[in-house]
Amino acid sequence: MDKKYDALLLVSFGGPEGPDDVMPFLENVLRGKNVPRERMLEVSEHYQHFGGVSPINEQNRQLLNAIRDELAGHDIDLPVYWGNRNWHPLFKDTLQQMKDDGVRCALAFFTSIYSCYSGCRQYRENIAAAQAEIGDGAPEVHKVRMSFNHPSYIAASAGRVQASFDEIPDERKPETRFVFTAHSIPMSMADNCKYETQLKESCRLIMQEIGDYPWELVYQSRSGPPSQPWLEPDVCDYLGDLKKETDVRDIVMMPVGFVSDHMEVLYDLDTEAQDECQKLGINMVRAAAVGTHPEFVSMVRQLVQERTEGADKKAIGDMPANWDVCPQDCCLYTPRRPAAAER
Repeated sequence: MDKKYDALLLVSFGGPEGPDDVMPFLENVLRGKNVPRERMLEVSEHYQHFGGVSPINEQNRQLLNAIRDELAGHDIDLPVYWGNRNWHPLFKDTLQQMKDDGVRCALAFFTSIYSCYSGCRQYRENIAAAQAEIGDGAPEVHKVRMSFNHPSYIAASAGRVQASFDEIPDERKPETRFVFTAHSIPMSMADNCKYETQLKESCRLIMQEIGDYPWELVYQSRSGPPSQPWLEPDVCDYLGDLKKETDVRDIVMMPVGFVSDHMEVLYDLDTEAQDECQKLGINMVRAAAVGTHPEFVSMVRQLVQERTEGADKKAIGDMPANWDVCPQDCCLYTPRRPAAAER
């Protein structure tokens, strides 16, 4: 509460909104990264499969409107802006508009719930670069804390999982497996953050609300070269191994690492993982991401009130509430990590 905040900035990834946007968007995403050109072309086909339109921007518009309504419903007079890393509205354009509107210091909510370079530090670097381009008078931006163990986030996530679990016939519920997915990241990134630990804690807390059933955290959307170690197992590899080990019939799968059902969820889970389940004879019911679940939107408002009104920080489970201000060395990323045999 050491600052007078006069706006809230919704910070997200961005996505193409037509076929001609796809390659420029992917070039923005992958600029400076060691991703083979073949992988870029492969991913572009994922987008073209859906008409070149990612649902993420429309989902962010819905979240933006829901947050505005939530703040207004609690007499919180903060205008809400929206800026993206990789596609319009880009950070520079949004921050320029905020400056023109007289915004001096804004809070920011990132649509990434877990701490890692690409989900936190990189966004802060992107915003700083946009501020530098704008120059004098660019608004200050202070992010709210990561909320992986906020009770409202867990309630929203558990609500989505339970709704899908309810689709399983009662007589098959006891044998149901729960699979949570998150975006894989390089081990050199995972080494310097609490991404995996926070994800596992969220899954554990969600399953406390569902019941005593087997669950697993797996990963999706790997994009690096084969020589670079990333977090595993891959979701499709896991499904094949699971079927070999058990006679599983039903799976509830939730993209816990994502807040919206965007392109990577639609393709990697609803297309590839679903196809794999059909081949294996597994009934996969996919739980929706939190999206605009009322509990999730309420959480955003509560995070704002922590900073504007000094409201209590809410956190459940075995880990404390995350910090408001990231330490200097938080989520550092060293792109090259030696293989285990070279250590």
